[in-house]
Amino acid sequence: MGITKDDRAPSGDRRVRRTHAALARALIKLVEEQDLSRITVADVAERAGVSRSTFYDHFRDVHELAEAACTAMIDRLIESLPSPAPGVVDPESEATRSLEAFFAALAEHAGLYRALLGPQGSARVVDHIRRRATAGVRERLSEVHAAGAGDSAGEPGEPGEPGEPGENAHDVPAAFAAGAIIGVAADWLQRGCPHTPVEMARLVWPLFSALFRLDAEPRQP
Repeated sequence: MGITKDDRAPSGDRRVRRTHAALARALIKLVEEQDLSRITVADVAERAGVSRSTFYDHFRDVHELAEAACTAMIDRLIESLPSPAPGVVDPESEATRSLEAFFAALAEHAGLYRALLGPQGSARVVDHIRRRATAGVRERLSEVHAAGAGDSAGEPGEPGEPGEPGENAHDVPAAFAAGAIIGVAADWLQRGCPHTPVEMARLVWPLFSALFRLDAEPRQP
């Protein structure tokens, strides 16, 4: 039987993770200094202290590295999307804190996100962020609807929502919300983050809440 990647020794896995982390850190630093479109494999390899051949052992190009480097950060951002828990006395306060964390995380790596979401960014990375954001919004909205539906939580979706959307289903509300959030974030970043994360949370939450009526009273069964 041949040896697969999953059969590699743990030490090899650790080396791969260290190399990926070094390349990601190098890219993040470089994006703070220049546009993503101008960064070459040689630039990243030199900053990370590895050879170009080592880079190509792990990634096809800089854009693929950018997508990989963003994955963990995007996951954390998606986790920050508002999802008022059942029984919360002040859902607005909880949601604005979540949104504040979302914009604070963007601001922490503003150069990277500005490059990825801006006019000179990567269409591949933007699409990756859009898909991850849509999936995250879909999951959060399902949680909110389930909490508000009470005993009917296990039933199919609302009228006009054909049941529980699958992984690849065209979930219009989730796609709409994800696109709106990404658009607001991109505009904020391109303008140099003129509002603080706290201010952005206070501005965005009423729009998000009104769109999905997240502050409405739970429906009676």
